[in-house]
Amino acid sequence: MDEKASPGRLPERDRPWVMRTYAGHSSAAATNALFRRNLAKGQTGLSVAFDLPTQTGYDPDHELAAGEVGRVGVPVAHLGDMRALFDGIPLADMNTSMTINAPAMWLLALYGTVGAEQGAELSRCSGTTQNDIIKEYLSRGTHIFPPAASLRLTADVVAYTLREMPRWNPVNICSYHLQEAGATPVQEVGFTLSTAVAVLDAVRDSGQVPADRMGDVVQRISFFVNAGVRFVEEIAKMRAFGALWDEITRERYGVRDPKQRRFRYGVQVNSLGLTEAQPENNIQRIVLEMLGVTLSRDARARAVQLPAWNEALGLPRPWDQQWSLRMQQVLAYESDLLEYPDLFEGSHVMTALVDEIVAGARVELEKVLEMGGVVAAVESGYLKSALVASLAERRRRMESGADVVVGVNRFTETEPSPLTAAGAESVEQVDPAVEAAATASVRRWRAGRDDAAVDAALARLRADAATTTNLMPATLECVRVGVTTGEWAGALRQVFGEYRAPTGLTGAAGAGGDATLVAVRERVTATARELGSGRLRLLVGKPGLDGHSNGAEQIAVRARDAGFEVIYQGIRLTAGQIVAAAVEEDVDLVGLSVLSGSHLAAVPAVLDGLRAAGRADLPVVVGGIIPAGDAEQLRAAGVARVFTPKDFALTGIIDELVTVVREANGLR
Repeated sequence: MDEKASPGRLPERDRPWVMRTYAGHSSAAATNALFRRNLAKGQTGLSVAFDLPTQTGYDPDHELAAGEVGRVGVPVAHLGDMRALFDGIPLADMNTSMTINAPAMWLLALYGTVGAEQGAELSRCSGTTQNDIIKEYLSRGTHIFPPAASLRLTADVVAYTLREMPRWNPVNICSYHLQEAGATPVQEVGFTLSTAVAVLDAVRDSGQVPADRMGDVVQRISFFVNAGVRFVEEIAKMRAFGALWDEITRERYGVRDPKQRRFRYGVQVNSLGLTEAQPENNIQRIVLEMLGVTLSRDARARAVQLPAWNEALGLPRPWDQQWSLRMQQVLAYESDLLEYPDLFEGSHVMTALVDEIVAGARVELEKVLEMGGVVAAVESGYLKSALVASLAERRRRMESGADVVVGVNRFTETEPSPLTAAGAESVEQVDPAVEAAATASVRRWRAGRDDAAVDAALARLRADAATTTNLMPATLECVRVGVTTGEWAGALRQVFGEYRAPTGLTGAAGAGGDATLVAVRERVTATARELGSGRLRLLVGKPGLDGHSNGAEQIAVRARDAGFEVIYQGIRLTAGQIVAAAVEEDVDLVGLSVLSGSHLAAVPAVLDGLRAAGRADLPVVVGGIIPAGDAEQLRAAGVARVFTPKDFALTGIIDELVTVVREANGLR
């Protein structure tokens, strides 16, 4: 019997999903070379990582960009950079995903201009701009403008692409970062669909899209999700997403075509679930997480990108990305997964689990809508507080051992890993000269422009922003005359203002049942008494453009539970602002959190600032993804302690902070 024709098989094998690796670093030219290598290895789409200055609307020579240029992605400051990024890559034939949010309109305008220069028909170009600003206020922190203005930019992009780029996904609504910020599956589905409703309402209410074309809008809305290691639950979550999306788009927006209502999503599996301890375990984590979004045919991802095993250590090398690509290829081409219908159809267990998630997510969605929608839920702090509380509970379970993380809180005995035997060579190193080169490049670019044309384009952008005019035409004009990323964002900052999101710390508590916290609280009280102060004061600072604040927030919550008075002003602070707060608040300790890899620039700037302010005596501790060699440099520069992801016990960290305060003040 021909096994290919056996009962239960599909008449023909499914096509594999789009396979990507999230890539970008150093410079446009270096990233272009990386793209070409990955495509030659069988990658079938591009996923562009931009550096933090680009994501937050700053040029490489801005003060806040110091130490961040080219580190977590590629710097793109102007049209010349975008040309270099896609040099020799035919955009009309390539599915391109760009992880960009606040300046998504700007990067899409750059992309479209380069495509047109290549001779591509924009109507043929396919890909995605992430363009989900809501989750930036809650987790990633690369927002620029207030929520209402940001949603206006999103609606303008949707309306533009509907007319000019019908194969483009103008928004990629993200649950990925919500899970990393602490969301349960129920919260992940409910909060994400709340964002989708806000986007669709904004497009509908803008008056730019006829009512009879809302189905076309819905059809181009895609999602970007996270897949954790509990892969059975992840399969149910994805099926729940599909069921609720179908219901919402049919009932709220009147979309009748089932194909237009299909839940379309891409996925990256859980990077923050990867561990620095025993990093070889990350391989099996990644494979299990990939199964959660591929096993169920009816809820299978349309595109998959996998992190590398060493992302908890630093920037992956090309070989590490290749390893992750090969995992996808083995599953898609060697296994028989794509030969069968949905494996879970009719499963009582799966149906019950899906129904449970759907019911809970519907409650969360209705709660947000009753508050006035997702913007109101962001501005009130409700969503952020819910995520901080959920993450605190997740941390509590891990610290107590209720949730096992192999190699971290159980089975910690290990042989030395040959994967990390080479030390810092086990991750990609970004040349410090990259920032100087990018700074020189953007200044040469500005010097070669027609200044009058630039001024006129920026004036038009500001004028249009003050009305309800779609901003894409003015943005395209800015691209053509050579405006830079920082200038475009700066013009809109003048009209819309900048936004600082709620921190979510109010009311969050995460150490219930932690017996060791009682002893730490007693040490905090005793130390304050010996110093003659009412309470010990801790300043938690996020220098530079790194917006991943989950760790800082959890330290702040636990320190507050232990009796510290915590000063936390949120993300994206200059060294000068952190120093000023430390002096003004008369704190006992400064804790800096840096996850972008810019610690060797950001931390010494704060230390120098404290010395200049006459507070060289004030102890400073640092947490982040920091290689051992860099940690030694920081300690030599005057840092009292360095904490990395392997230091997972928060109460133990707080206890060590008390020790640092006592040492700095000569207490026994």
